[in-house]
Amino acid sequence: MNIKDVISPSSLFKAIPLLLLIVAVFNSYYIVIEGHVGVVKRFGEAKDQQNPGLHFKIPFIETVEVIEVRTRKNAEKMASSTKEQMPVTIEVSVNWTVNKEAALDLFKSYGGLSQFEQRILDPRFRSATKDTIPQFEAEQLIQDRASAIQGIERRLSEEMASFPVVVDNIQIENIILPQKYINSIEIKQTEKNLAAAEEHKLERQRLEALRAVNTADAKAKGILKIAEAEAQSILLRGKAEAQAIEAKAKALKNNPLIVTLTEAQAWDGKLPTTMMGEGVMPIMDIRETNSTKGN
Repeated sequence: MNIKDVISPSSLFKAIPLLLLIVAVFNSYYIVIEGHVGVVKRFGEAKDQQNPGLHFKIPFIETVEVIEVRTRKNAEKMASSTKEQMPVTIEVSVNWTVNKEAALDLFKSYGGLSQFEQRILDPRFRSATKDTIPQFEAEQLIQDRASAIQGIERRLSEEMASFPVVVDNIQIENIILPQKYINSIEIKQTEKNLAAAEEHKLERQRLEALRAVNTADAKAKGILKIAEAEAQSILLRGKAEAQAIEAKAKALKNNPLIVTLTEAQAWDGKLPTTMMGEGVMPIMDIRETNSTKGN
């Protein structure tokens, strides 16, 4: 069989409706993935928006434009100058999100995300950055990057308030300054670090000296307390001895026999073997005296 007989104009004409039906079937549905919305266009005019999922449309008449409603990130690298007119290159980024309920309006007004970025977001982002950076000196820009970020975010939020997007999380990714200035900053920082280290060393020495003084003072006070205690003890002991001597002297004065009694108590019972001169015995026999008094 000749192939020309199989693929004849009449057979092709009969197959066209079947082919159109197959194409229509595959063109009658669409799927919107998560994080996006589908804008349905009828003959190019935006009519409706659909949430994620499976949907159906009129073949050959309706088409679908998918718009991302997840957070997007735009980055810019631009030249600017600091407050002291020093040239600086800033690399900044911004996160922004399309308001899901307003995706259809955004598409009608700007024709899609790329058009919105090019015509609205990027120019205002660059303007906000270039207006904010000159308010800071180079050193402040390096040390206090957060303040510059807040300034850019505040200015951009004001510029984008009337648009159906949310702008947040602006970051200064990099700050490129002239190399001479970077070298001077490094030298200055090194000097600050050395000065801080020396100040710390002096403070430590001062604390050690103060600790030594306090220790010596505490020892001196301790010695003084001991000396005062000893002096007080001696004084009290002396007073006690003086009072005892005074009491003893008064007792001897009022009763002379106590002297004799004390001598008798101290006598060992032996009479002296040698007498010097004439005189009476130094020891009186108290028993004789008592017996005589009794007679």
